[in-house]
Amino acid sequence: MKTLAWLFTALLMLGTPLLAAENDPVLLIGHPGLPPIDADTVERLYTGRSIEVAGTPVTVVNAAGGSALRRRFLATWLRTTDERYGAYWTVRRHVGKGAPPRELGGGSAEMIDFVRATPGAIGYIDAAELRPGLNVIARP
Repeated sequence: MKTLAWLFTALLMLGTPLLAAENDPVLLIGHPGLPPIDADTVERLYTGRSIEVAGTPVTVVNAAGGSALRRRFLATWLRTTDERYGAYWTVRRHVGKGAPPRELGGGSAEMIDFVRATPGAIGYIDAAELRPGLNVIARP
């Protein structure tokens, strides 16, 4: 019985960080100098219906397709799934209405580096990845 209790406790402790990451809000970060934006603007940018913020051309980037961060971003900010988002961009590209945002596969660190280094860049991170000096432009 003690072994079972110990095993249950160990599993609970190992799973806690994973649950915390899944529940962290997804924050939108922008290149320094970009102003705060609202949820409607986030949706327009990530669906290709807008390409600028306050007169500044922007480059939006996505986490890798299928990643937990991207699924949470899409559910929170665009109220859709990764599959529907991919289908949306397949149709949009087919009719000549643009291409989906670039995907970064290196996790939050690559997203942060890209946004810091690229004028007009917008990306997203887990709230747990927030670091001093990042320009948070939208919170859920």
